[in-house]
Amino acid sequence: MASVRAYKIAEELGIDRTEFVERARELGIDLKNAMASVDDDQAQMLREKLGARRGAVQEARLEAKGKGAAVIRRRKRVAEEGAAPEPAPVELEAAPPLPEIAHEEPEAPVPAPEPELELEPEVEAPPVVAPAPERPRPAVSASSGPAAPRAAAAPRGESVDAEILDRKGSRRKQFKEVVNLREQEQMAKQVTARSPGRHVAPAEPRAFVSPRRKRRDAPSLAKGRPAAAEARPARRAIRVVGSISVGELARQLGAKAAELQGRLMGLGTMVSVNSTIDVETATRVAREFGFEVQDASFQEAELLATPEAEVGERALRPPVVTVMGHVDHGKTSLLDAIREADVVAGEAGGITQHIGAYQVKVGDSVITFIDTPGHAAFTAMRARGAKVTDIVVLVVAATEGTMPQTVEAIDHARAAGVPIVVAINKCDLPEANPRLVRQRLMENGLVTEEFGGEVLAVDVSATKRTGLTQLLEAIGLQAELLELRADPALRASGVVLEAQLDRGRGPVATVLVQDGTLRRGDTIVVGTHYGRVRQMLTERGDALEEVGPSTPVQVVGLSGVPSAGDAVNAAPNERAAKQIVEHRLDEQRKAPVAARPRLTLEELFGRGAEDGPKQLGVVIKADTDGSAEALREALLQLPTDKVKLDVIHAAVGAINESDVQLAHASRAIVIGFHVRPDAAGRKTAEQLGVDVRVYQVIYEVIDEVRAAMAGLLAPTVKEVFLGRAEVRKTFTVPRIGTVAGCQVSEGLLRRSAHARLLRDGVQVFEGRFASLKRFKDDVREVQSGFECGVGLEGFNDVKVGDVIEAFQLEEKPAEL
Repeated sequence: MASVRAYKIAEELGIDRTEFVERARELGIDLKNAMASVDDDQAQMLREKLGARRGAVQEARLEAKGKGAAVIRRRKRVAEEGAAPEPAPVELEAAPPLPEIAHEEPEAPVPAPEPELELEPEVEAPPVVAPAPERPRPAVSASSGPAAPRAAAAPRGESVDAEILDRKGSRRKQFKEVVNLREQEQMAKQVTARSPGRHVAPAEPRAFVSPRRKRRDAPSLAKGRPAAAEARPARRAIRVVGSISVGELARQLGAKAAELQGRLMGLGTMVSVNSTIDVETATRVAREFGFEVQDASFQEAELLATPEAEVGERALRPPVVTVMGHVDHGKTSLLDAIREADVVAGEAGGITQHIGAYQVKVGDSVITFIDTPGHAAFTAMRARGAKVTDIVVLVVAATEGTMPQTVEAIDHARAAGVPIVVAINKCDLPEANPRLVRQRLMENGLVTEEFGGEVLAVDVSATKRTGLTQLLEAIGLQAELLELRADPALRASGVVLEAQLDRGRGPVATVLVQDGTLRRGDTIVVGTHYGRVRQMLTERGDALEEVGPSTPVQVVGLSGVPSAGDAVNAAPNERAAKQIVEHRLDEQRKAPVAARPRLTLEELFGRGAEDGPKQLGVVIKADTDGSAEALREALLQLPTDKVKLDVIHAAVGAINESDVQLAHASRAIVIGFHVRPDAAGRKTAEQLGVDVRVYQVIYEVIDEVRAAMAGLLAPTVKEVFLGRAEVRKTFTVPRIGTVAGCQVSEGLLRRSAHARLLRDGVQVFEGRFASLKRFKDDVREVQSGFECGVGLEGFNDVKVGDVIEAFQLEEKPAEL
């Protein structure tokens, strides 16, 4: 279907473009501007509608000219003696919004005689509508010409003009159809031109337009008339997603990058053009340029936050206790005794196969226990930044004492910064020796109260159910010291302890609620999964409607199986949960595949200039307990005054997944002596980017660790003297500065060396050589006994008799 531009139709009809667009909109054709296109049907309709109105107006004009209808003719009157003089110039007032045109009586000593009017046959004249308020017109004198409008009064006999202009009814209707402002203006001129004796203020053409219509060319407010308060201009804003480069920010601010860098320097931030700054810094500097910065990044925390009106007071919460220890030392039996339920019978071979979480009531208080199958999940959660445990109960058999996994549990708890309560189990057996166990614990850094330390140790028997009350009291005492608090009024937040796919119920996650209250029906976000809580079960299978802080519960209703350690958050609605999950998935896709936040021995050499404590963490695995102990002692004997060596864990056996996860969580390296990583350990090390080193000779281990510790220190700098020269004469060179004519008296001057200027034995300048010349040639160095010209970088105050020294700075690796 063919189309035509709107402005061509307007020209064809002789209508102003703006008026044409507005009339088209009134007819239901939405045109953005006169350059818009319309199809044939729309064009035909516009021609018919607007063309008919145009023709009606033209026909009325032709009839008015041909028949002489409504033409007011005034007979010429000969001036009589004593006639009123010409009225003085009168200023015009703004026409009031009335259909009649106001007249004023002229000031004259003798009233003017009534002029006789001669009317031709009456023909309907174009009606006049009430003009809209207009700005006042300047004062016009009567002598400004015949066409100049004057405000003069007409006698009663000449009120025909007012009658004609004050026609009502259908005449106003017809006039409203007039859409061409040019015709209106011409008609107004004709009316005023035919009545020169009258001083009628012509109506403003724009006043004939309906006041409901908003026009871009609407008249401005009258001068002196109280104007409405001007709208405050919208503040300019810049959208920033996470961070923005200095160059891009300068471009959006319309400023030079150097100027922006200067402003940032004033705020204490030294950056280059290509450096990126965060939203907070960008906001501070943008305000100085009159801009506001809007953080356009995804605000996940704001979606998950609880409204301030719903925030309550933080109350004491139950402690979360993790039970750890060596295999077959009675961890699960101790929990079974505390809970008074036989859980061991349900485990294959009496070994815990999954993470179990239980709550036990002790008087008026509650304690949450977590039983772990080793330490993998414990370390994995801490590696993800999820601090789950408040207190660790270390179970040690009184018959066997400390074992390799006992030491490993101590290292895990110490690395996590969690207080330890020792439960010495199997004290009912004849061969039990609790005192010897306490002594052996001292060798691993756990000093109990009996030996003057702060570690609580309790003798218990899981089979005889003895000492359990004292153990729970010790846990309660430690919890009181920690003052654990949470706000039940908040939206629930917690962590996943374990997750699995159940054939009947779908994904099932064991969740520990850490803060807030989780209710059945809440929408939760777990890692990259979300869903509505359809069911909540305790470890006994009891259904719950809601759970508070420090409460473990099995949750059914997620869209997928999450990972241990994933954060759990209650969302306001399903839509917000979906947005959060999509954002997390996008971030995972954008993240680099080979991200390696690891620490290798080679990287340690370049960390000397970094701030912070100088510390090297090591995990040791050896073939025998003697080798592990010998390597541990050898490393601890290295000088540690400047760098602290922390042996996080030392044990026997192959390097397994738990060792790698512990090193990853503690930012340490793994050293294997006569052992190698197993398949799971090697795969985990590759995934987490943990540096694993294996050695066969103990001296190689010591030498590399010593070098790594030294690499953490800043290198030592030594000054090496090269030579000196005396200033014999100075020259001033335009655009260069002062050049010193020197005689090298000792050693040599080297262009790339550092320079020092001495005057009367006092150092005046230290910096670099700007130039070094022999006659007019640039040279690299000048030997003793030769003359040369020397320019110092950024320094011109050189005088005869000064001494210039050349020296170099040599860096040497730091030594322990």
